[in-house]
Amino acid sequence: MTRLLILMRHAKSSWDDPALSDHDRPLNKRGRRSAPAMAAWLQRQGWMPEEVISSTAIRTRETWQLMGMTARTMRFLPTLYLASPDTMLTRLSEASGGSVLMLGHNPGIAEFANRIVAHAPDHDRFLDYPTCATTVIQFDHEDWSDVKWRSGKVLGFAIPSEVLE
Repeated sequence: MTRLLILMRHAKSSWDDPALSDHDRPLNKRGRRSAPAMAAWLQRQGWMPEEVISSTAIRTRETWQLMGMTARTMRFLPTLYLASPDTMLTRLSEASGGSVLMLGHNPGIAEFANRIVAHAPDHDRFLDYPTCATTVIQFDHEDWSDVKWRSGKVLGFAIPSEVLE
């Protein structure tokens, strides 16, 4: 059995209100366009999450909401807010769905993406992982707890500017 990870950085957030904490920043106009565009890209490929594991930040919650998708299980975890790659791997190991969407933040998500795949995609934005960047990664494991560094196969990678219509 294979496992599918949809690894997404939150969409572009707003810096308009300096009184807001970083955790509470909402998406800006560009971010509100990018999230549904990335969801449409995923849907066209048939990549749908059964489970969502996300940071509790407003911008990750809003990204998921604007994607307009459904999932059997959704978990919003404080430990994924600005998480390290090791924390992200630990949270992923607790997943149960065959396909999981993980929503997080840089710099951790960029490093996680680079470390979890056996071979990085040939894309000049993969290493810096801009807002709403999404990688779809396949693992040949029965259980998420078996996933190790450098074990994923990239099925797709896209950024909003490539998929916005």
